[in-house]
Amino acid sequence: MTTIDPPGGHGRPAVPSAATRALERCVSVEPAKFAAAHWGRAPLLSRAAELPNPDGFTDLLSPADADELLSRRGLRTPFLRVARDGQLVPAARFTGGGGAGAEIGDQVLDERVLELYAGGATLVLQGLHRLWPALIDFARDLGTALTQPLQVNAYLTPPGNQGFATHYDTHDVFVLQVDGRKHWRIHPPVLIDPLEKQPWGGRADEVSATADGPAALDVVLEPGDALYLPRGWLHSAQAQETSSLHLTVGIRALTRYALVEELLALAAEDPRLRAGLPFGTDVADPDVIEPELTETVEALRDWLLRADPAAVAARLRGRSWPAARPAPIRPLAQAAALTALTADSRIAPRPGLRWQLTPTADARVALRLVDRTVTLPDQCGPALHALLGSTGLRVGDLPGLDDDADRLVLARRLLREAVAVPV
Repeated sequence: MTTIDPPGGHGRPAVPSAATRALERCVSVEPAKFAAAHWGRAPLLSRAAELPNPDGFTDLLSPADADELLSRRGLRTPFLRVARDGQLVPAARFTGGGGAGAEIGDQVLDERVLELYAGGATLVLQGLHRLWPALIDFARDLGTALTQPLQVNAYLTPPGNQGFATHYDTHDVFVLQVDGRKHWRIHPPVLIDPLEKQPWGGRADEVSATADGPAALDVVLEPGDALYLPRGWLHSAQAQETSSLHLTVGIRALTRYALVEELLALAAEDPRLRAGLPFGTDVADPDVIEPELTETVEALRDWLLRADPAAVAARLRGRSWPAARPAPIRPLAQAAALTALTADSRIAPRPGLRWQLTPTADARVALRLVDRTVTLPDQCGPALHALLGSTGLRVGDLPGLDDDADRLVLARRLLREAVAVPV
């Protein structure tokens, strides 16, 4: 079977201009140069004057917006963390009941947040790519440009304070300075390209010793500045004479080790690798284990040479696709569009939707989504391909179907499945 791809290939449409603009907001070099010289390799400092948006990043989240989230949006844990003196404050210190009609015990209490923040604590608003409209759109566009799932956190630090000691992250980040000034000290990695299972706490002594040495980058970020850091680079940041607000965009990229993990999971299909060790084997004796290890490595090498890329890709799809949600839809407006649909209506693929279109053995076509597969008659294939590879089509122009009645049936199904949206 073959998979039908749109112009962008591999189940993704061509990168839209909004995605390119999102990346250009974060880097002061051409995207191709960023990919070649910095992505996963070296930090990049981009000053506000070198970036395209003269207003900086306040359109994404301003200090007033942060106050709105902390006070009027019913915020719950874990969407807020609080750090003081390099340690996380227990959530019970700043959460409690929501009052009548919201009988839950983990709502953020604004008066307790005030007490902690005024006392020098850093507030970390987490998961803003799921909470705040401007950041939902920005994260989707930037994630499309990078072809990676993202998370967005905001850090609010009182004057002169530092939320966390020197550490490294196990994912790449963009730091976008929104308000105030913050002094950053960047040091080279103590472990190049750390995996999520290799956090900095396991190398605390190396981190501390490296942080005492000369910095690779010692800089104060001003409003509108941006900083890219590959995973593993050590960093610490301290607010200056006023409070600081910055956004951290974490990029959850897959690694080659993820390929190894999926290959090993698939290796369970090989009978030689499932075989038990001989009776009475002393697994603590290297001399006894050596011949078993040699035979196992040989069996694994033989299996790897026959590994099916399609099977590996299917497992990686199950790991990566759920990490990035498509654009939000408006259920009430979508339902209304279903009833009002005509051949002159225009529909478009849901932005950020991950999908694959594959013919089946029974003359049908399977539209594979993150959480389900929609199966349709084979004659719907050209219309699906045309729509999903476009920025929008008139329902009456969907190709490959006999008449407008069939086109309306397909369009309604795609709207109901949240594959398409009205435009």
